[in-house]
Amino acid sequence: MGINSAEIIFIKSVKDGIPNRDPLNDSNARRIFGEEDGRISLSDVSIKRDVRDYVMAKYPSGGPDGNNFVYVREERTDDGKLLGRGSLAKELKDRAGIESSSMQDVLTSVAFDVRTFGVVYSVSKETFKLTGPVQFGWAHSMHPVESQYVQGTVIMPSKDIKKTEGEDSVEGLGQGTIWTTYIVPFAVFAMPGIINANIARETMMTENDVELLLEGLWNGTRIRQARGRGIQQPLLLIHVEYNDPMYRIGYLEESIKLVVESQLETPTKLDEIEIDVSDLTKILEGNWDKIKQVRYWLDPRIVIIGQLQGKRCEEW
Repeated sequence: MGINSAEIIFIKSVKDGIPNRDPLNDSNARRIFGEEDGRISLSDVSIKRDVRDYVMAKYPSGGPDGNNFVYVREERTDDGKLLGRGSLAKELKDRAGIESSSMQDVLTSVAFDVRTFGVVYSVSKETFKLTGPVQFGWAHSMHPVESQYVQGTVIMPSKDIKKTEGEDSVEGLGQGTIWTTYIVPFAVFAMPGIINANIARETMMTENDVELLLEGLWNGTRIRQARGRGIQQPLLLIHVEYNDPMYRIGYLEESIKLVVESQLETPTKLDEIEIDVSDLTKILEGNWDKIKQVRYWLDPRIVIIGQLQGKRCEEW
């Protein structure tokens, strides 16, 4: 049985960092709306990376059924050689013990991210392209954000210090190094996503993959560990499934508003914000005959304005 077409809304926060930097702007926050707008953005690539990293951490050996490997990843041989597309695919084929000569069959059978996000494969005599049934839009901050330029010092010397006997002078670089970076004190982002049931049949995406995707969005954000990317926290995840595989409301994230304490221009912490879902509720109610189910996950510290339709689920 195939999966249902669906829409996803994912709201998360970041503190003291930048989850997705712009290499064309001195590694500052990405601003696709311009400085005057004030909002910053995260690419869909960074969101997918969080999901992939979580799945790899949870299922380093592919899971109990050997079908939750991650194909798009960095892997090296014992001597430090970086594996390419063909070698990575062959490695997964050997680990899963699959006999098929078709690498497309192999990857759709064993790789969660290929079934979910698709893949472009061109190695030797085999070439194929699979469009991912799951597509994310850019995540935009729900309020203006001003990044800060900061610097610090690494105390550890860059070279060994050698003191000559009987002399006060030392050889080597004893001073530390100075680092500089941009950070965002606090920001809340909203990201849209879609799941296409028709495309999912081509990649063999399953209901289990959908559940792992949602889990990966939530927990992959929470356990993200990388200096400079800040401490991230999932706040609200909504999964709207449709009865008709050809139907989609679209742009549901635009119906959710962030309410900030009146005396503040921008929020600085969780208890200064509320999430208004009143407009979203009206849209869902107006399309209820097209909807199979609505599920959502919510950080208990977040105050919701309005009555969110659907089933509240426990965190993973």
